[in-house]
Amino acid sequence: MPTARSSAVLLIQTAFIGDVILASALLDYLHRTEPDTPVDFLVRKGNESLLQQHPHVRHVLIWDKKQSKYKGLWHLLQQIRATRYSRVITLQRFASTGFLTAFSGAPERVGFQKNPFAFGFTRALPHVIGGGVHEVSRNLHLLDPAYRGPVVPPRLYPSPTDEAAAAPYTTQGPYLCIAPTSVWFTKQFPQEQWLKLLAALPFQYRVYLLGGPPDVEACEELLRVSNRPNVVNLAGKLSLLASAALMRGAVLNYVNDSAPMHLCSAVGAPTCAVYCSTVPDFGFGPLSPFSRVVEIPGGLECRPCGLHGYQKCPLNHFNCAHGIETSQLLAVLAEAELHAADSSQAGASSGQSSGSLTLS
Repeated sequence: MPTARSSAVLLIQTAFIGDVILASALLDYLHRTEPDTPVDFLVRKGNESLLQQHPHVRHVLIWDKKQSKYKGLWHLLQQIRATRYSRVITLQRFASTGFLTAFSGAPERVGFQKNPFAFGFTRALPHVIGGGVHEVSRNLHLLDPAYRGPVVPPRLYPSPTDEAAAAPYTTQGPYLCIAPTSVWFTKQFPQEQWLKLLAALPFQYRVYLLGGPPDVEACEELLRVSNRPNVVNLAGKLSLLASAALMRGAVLNYVNDSAPMHLCSAVGAPTCAVYCSTVPDFGFGPLSPFSRVVEIPGGLECRPCGLHGYQKCPLNHFNCAHGIETSQLLAVLAEAELHAADSSQAGASSGQSSGSLTLS
């Protein structure tokens, strides 16, 4: 005799860290609109720590893409079908997650029209890049096609262990964080540009360099070459959520168009997002209460050169990065200092400085 159909929802996002962080906005939305509905979340192996302690996630399913990729996909399908979800929603446009959704057995199977398995969905929506539509809004429309509310930020919940890991670094005076790396070369502000910033930053600030284990060497090199006192390389030493907890207490966080920017959004950390080859109009911009975008003054005919980054500049000049001026980054710090002072005087009340402002 088959088991009764569950009311549970499965969300699928097996792409990069930033994509999972942005998808977390759906968890708060579901908790607010359907507080009694259990929600499970499928991620790629390596990203599970973001959601395993999330208060609105029942179970985290993990797909190991590097070991027995397709065998693991088949086992996941069996697990999904056995759970008998009422809704399965894939936030991706790729065949693998479309396959899981289309053959999940759920009465509601939802995704984007560009997915190769969209023919097996009960509802498929367009995924339109541009026009200033944020990815969070695109994802929310999968849950509710009629949604016309605000672009709600993603939200993550550092655990007490994460908070404790960050705590020793938050009590040594005012500090800034720099996450200098990116998976994509053309999304990464160059080392020589970060060195200019480090040389120009006021010396009352301690500076923490952040990143994952693959970023340790690049951060160590930046630390060595800068020869600036009071710079600490924390790359590879803090978990993602511990890094988020540290960034939340910074006067300002300098980040690329990459995962650390979305970490800032998820904990409301003050953000200066440096955009090189990509543009906020794609819909992946910062959503912190205090967030500013810095990009090359005047623009370039070749920018943006693609939705994602490249391993090298297609025209071999990378002017979208080298044309950004240190004074632009310092101007954001001056704003952030005023914002921090105003927030402190108002008892850190919410909603005082919001919206993403482009400094170009």
